[in-house]
Amino acid sequence: MTAVLHDFTLSADRAATAPPEARGLARDAVRMLVSDNGILTHARFRELPRFLRPGDLVVVNNSATLSAAVEARYGGEAAVLHFATWLDDGGWVAELRSPEGVPFTAVAPESGARVELPGATATLRAPWLPPAARLWVADIDTDVPALLARHGRPITYSYVTQHWSPDYYRTVFGREPGSAEMPSAGRPFTETLVTELVAAGITVAPITLHTGLSSPEKGEPPSPERYAVPAITARLVNAAHATGGRVVAVGTTVTRALESATDRSGRVHPAAGWTNLTLGPDRPARAVDGLITGWHEPGASHLRLLEAVAGAERVGQAYRTALDTGYLWHEFGDTALLFAQPAPTADR
Repeated sequence: MTAVLHDFTLSADRAATAPPEARGLARDAVRMLVSDNGILTHARFRELPRFLRPGDLVVVNNSATLSAAVEARYGGEAAVLHFATWLDDGGWVAELRSPEGVPFTAVAPESGARVELPGATATLRAPWLPPAARLWVADIDTDVPALLARHGRPITYSYVTQHWSPDYYRTVFGREPGSAEMPSAGRPFTETLVTELVAAGITVAPITLHTGLSSPEKGEPPSPERYAVPAITARLVNAAHATGGRVVAVGTTVTRALESATDRSGRVHPAAGWTNLTLGPDRPARAVDGLITGWHEPGASHLRLLEAVAGAERVGQAYRTALDTGYLWHEFGDTALLFAQPAPTADR
């Protein structure tokens, strides 16, 4: 069953090529497949409150999306430079892409090479995570936030057929600029929906995780990312578990952050810094009881994270159902709410 999940075929017509608003849908009207206690339910995202209960805790990512793609030239060829994250030494992690949104193959990146940007230059220092050569550390001779504010646009890939304004890449939770790509699991939330959750006795709490760049090379593990779990959120997670509530993470980003701050007993502590945690069979989820997520491509490391929360059997069942019933993939697509198998006892 796990092999089927990781090796499935995704046809081009399953990619959401534009925001749901362009398809005549409200943000919270995208489809949501719910897997709870072995039962699958088809719903719309705005129905989320009926699948939760008083005492549950929904944890959201308050990272805001940067306009992190900048037109560039490298080796005399047109390119786009994607800014992933800033480093403590002042450098930036970046990736060269083609103007069509696919990997840049015209000229191989080299240490010391210069990437021409609007009114600025990026000098490639070295690969960030060798032996992979997708991401490079670059030194930029200008203020990068100002460069992105003036010349940047949201990062897109080849399945998105036109450029959309930054408004389409904002979530209602975004307060801390820093994500290279939108924490897209939070996109379907609206202020009205958040109000309904709170009015129903469901608590909402934030973490911060600044997302890096997707589309890793085959076999490349998830990149390290900056994160912070505040003390109040750690307390709320522990309190929810102590009183029988469930902790529902909005996205793989929230799951990674919370689990990075969780000890072996399942207790969450305040934490901040870089995380390189990879969840999977050898490291199951300890704090997260449910996960709101988009649909991920075959072979994506995110699939193992989903399995670490909900189990391979449930994730496989959900993916086969989504493939059979027309769900849409990627950041503008549909969603899932996957719950873990309930523990047989109150011990965590």
